[in-house]
Amino acid sequence: MSASITAPARSAGRLVFAAFVLLALLVWPLLVENVFYQRVGALVMLAALSASAWNLVGGYAGQISIGHVLFFGCGAYASLLGFTWFEWPPIMGAPFGIALSLLLAVLVGLPTLRLKGHYFSMATIALAELARIIVVNSPSLGGGVGISGPAIPRSMADLSFISPLPYYYIFGAVLAVLLLFTWWMGRARMGFYLRAIRGQERAARSLGVPAQRYKLYALLVSAGFTSLAGSLYAAMVGFVDPDSGLGILLSVKMVIVSALGGAGTLFGPLVGAAILVPLEEFTNAAFGGDGTGITYVVYGAIIMLISRYAPGGLAEILARLKAWGARHAR
Repeated sequence: MSASITAPARSAGRLVFAAFVLLALLVWPLLVENVFYQRVGALVMLAALSASAWNLVGGYAGQISIGHVLFFGCGAYASLLGFTWFEWPPIMGAPFGIALSLLLAVLVGLPTLRLKGHYFSMATIALAELARIIVVNSPSLGGGVGISGPAIPRSMADLSFISPLPYYYIFGAVLAVLLLFTWWMGRARMGFYLRAIRGQERAARSLGVPAQRYKLYALLVSAGFTSLAGSLYAAMVGFVDPDSGLGILLSVKMVIVSALGGAGTLFGPLVGAAILVPLEEFTNAAFGGDGTGITYVVYGAIIMLISRYAPGGLAEILARLKAWGARHAR
């Protein structure tokens, strides 16, 4: 009897908590007048979007990609090249970036998803670095100098706003769509298959799970949303070069943000972004150019701490605390 009562109570509690978090995310920017804090909020949403897209492959399927910046760069460059070549609003290039990312995901995924462990990670790093070298040596793609968007807004379609608030809500809306898909996926056949593949792929295959196909499905969805995140980033910043659009640190950041909050969980990337992005931005603001070096130190420290003490990130720590509390409540 107690179990039947406790389960609905827990579900209701989770719904109330989720509604409270959603309300806080919607209202918080309107209560903050400082433009710097508003910009940090927009960057949190963007980082959470990128990390949540990576989480589909790295968290749920267990395929640790360190070259996901390849898809981010496709979206960013497609948006600004559309403006440079055809004078389109930058966001009009997003569908082309997504299409290119899906094509590359198939070309990259078919051979590399057969690799195991760190071999897959190494392959994705090599492909992302190859793309960066190609862009650096291609004048038509901006070379090492990069490309820019419209200098002044021509219409609303340019998504060029003075205030960071519109970007916050745009990024948040796309993130909400991705989280809804992830929530649905986690309860559908695809989610069960991916978790089985992450746990023990050989055993999953022996039970009839088409592992290669579902890993490719996860990579395709992940690539599409990562490319869209790149397009939105280009629309906000109005500039992209090989380092800001295809730098390996962007991939590392996706991994760390997801791992910090809890890879393979629904809200882990959002929690990780809410912690890591403000820390990075405040450090850069406080120390100027020297803050970038401190950011690298923070990234390294987080990787070591997570690897040693909590591979499941903050989600694992929270689960341990709940288990400890349950034991001492008896």
